[in-house]
Amino acid sequence: MKRKCTVVLLTGGSSGIGAATAAVLAGKNIKVYAASRSGKAPLNGNIIPIVMNVNDESAVKAAVEDIFTKEGHLDAVICNAGNGIAGAVEDTTIEEVRYQFETCYYGAIRTINACLPYFRQQGFGKIITVTSVAGFIPIPFQAYYSSVKAALIMLTKALSLELKPFGIQCCSVQPGDTKTGFTSARKYTENAYNGAYVETMKRSVAKMEKDEQNGMPPEKIANAIYKQLKARKMRLNVTPRFDYRAIEILAKILPTKMIMWLVGKLYC
Repeated sequence: MKRKCTVVLLTGGSSGIGAATAAVLAGKNIKVYAASRSGKAPLNGNIIPIVMNVNDESAVKAAVEDIFTKEGHLDAVICNAGNGIAGAVEDTTIEEVRYQFETCYYGAIRTINACLPYFRQQGFGKIITVTSVAGFIPIPFQAYYSSVKAALIMLTKALSLELKPFGIQCCSVQPGDTKTGFTSARKYTENAYNGAYVETMKRSVAKMEKDEQNGMPPEKIANAIYKQLKARKMRLNVTPRFDYRAIEILAKILPTKMIMWLVGKLYC
């Protein structure tokens, strides 16, 4: 029997891909609990903004429990909260690496783990992680962003195996360049503009930011997420837009040396 998704928890719901996803899902008559640190969300009767910091485990657990108590069920969680940091690997402190992983990776784990007891109890649940093409294509001077997205992709795959007996499905949605406020919100390491890498780093990140601001609208990603939520069986990986799907295929079949040469020509 097909079960429809009618109640969803969405992290990072106040802006960018998150806000677009909240709006698209709400327009499809899905109730969206849009979580963010600010508690802001698009205006729509089907969107319930909630203040929830994914870096606070107790707050995440309390929010999920509250949703389940109010609704009697929770059909899906979309782990979208994230951030970005740029700078050479050598110029990045361990504290800055932790900053990159804390929200994108550990925040997703906290959120997923808070939902799993309820998903198991009801014998149903969908988990969608918003990752990136950068998870399978290394991006110089954003190595830790690539690393965290690669880790999240692998986590999603492993979870799909662990959770299959409980009727819980997993999917990684992997956007390419998308035009959002993420570009202007990107942080730089404290030493990014010092040392041996400055000029190359500036050119590389400038190229990436130009591509982002000429990228696809966030609604493209939102619609890809909705398609998986309404599907009887989600795909394990979804890469919106044909050209990025082609890049994903090429990354799997071309020699690593050629991939590295192409990325170097593009960003270095």
